[in-house]
Amino acid sequence: KHFQACDSDIIVSTFPKCGTTWLKALTFSSLYRNQFAWDENPLLTFGPHQLVRFLEYDLYLYNPFPDLQNVCVYQPRLLSTHRPYASLPTSIKDSNSKIVFICRNPLHMFISLWSFLYKLGDESLEPLSLDEAFDKFYHGIYAYGPFFDHVLGYWKASQENPNKILFLKYEDLKEDINSHLKNLAMVLGVPFTDDEEKQGVVEEIAKICSFENLKEVEVNKKGVHISGIPHTGFFRKGKVGYWSNYLTPFMVERLEKLIQEKKDSSGLTFNLSSKTSKDITSA
Repeated sequence: KHFQACDSDIIVSTFPKCGTTWLKALTFSSLYRNQFAWDENPLLTFGPHQLVRFLEYDLYLYNPFPDLQNVCVYQPRLLSTHRPYASLPTSIKDSNSKIVFICRNPLHMFISLWSFLYKLGDESLEPLSLDEAFDKFYHGIYAYGPFFDHVLGYWKASQENPNKILFLKYEDLKEDINSHLKNLAMVLGVPFTDDEEKQGVVEEIAKICSFENLKEVEVNKKGVHISGIPHTGFFRKGKVGYWSNYLTPFMVERLEKLIQEKKDSSGLTFNLSSKTSKDITSA
């Protein structure tokens, strides 16, 4: 209601458990790489969610007029949200601000989300069983709306305005992080120079933002986010195809049919292969 976007703003947008922590780290390090020395990268002392703040989770949670000038130490402003495209503040959609969105194989995202909520649920409440959680997910019952509507909203908007919205896929970044990092920097307006590429800056950013590195940073091993979630809860050892260890064939069949039905003629595809289980980045 009160947020006013600037034309220079960068908004990191995701559906929960689709690579939010990773994308924040990658975007922050790429966008501001010339504003600090490598051995002084703020990611070494602050968590990604402390550096790239959620509009709805912390900035506007208790204060309708937060001091964004002091919150966003570096310029241009870099903020984040889990909100669907249709629910974004009008000023974001109408301005020249950029949106970076990432989606994930829905089968893996669901298992990651269920595990996350199962571990962090209220101890006074009985946690949802996998069957109950699957039924809710299948019917689109979630705080940020149905997964497919959420993803397709950003997908269609990115097709209509590719200069404003960069649509990424979690699995694609895992397969070729360097190429996608270069494209990300280009969209952000800070492309890597030939000298930076020769010096290995792209590889350095990928390494700093890797799951293995971020998980071992002291700030990510202790403390609690303003939402009440322990910082350790944002790091889960994801594996491509790991959902196959949890979902029954019947569940998989139902989701595959739903995927086919929802994506319709949009052109959006998901890599649903369960053959690979290499470690990737933070969820």
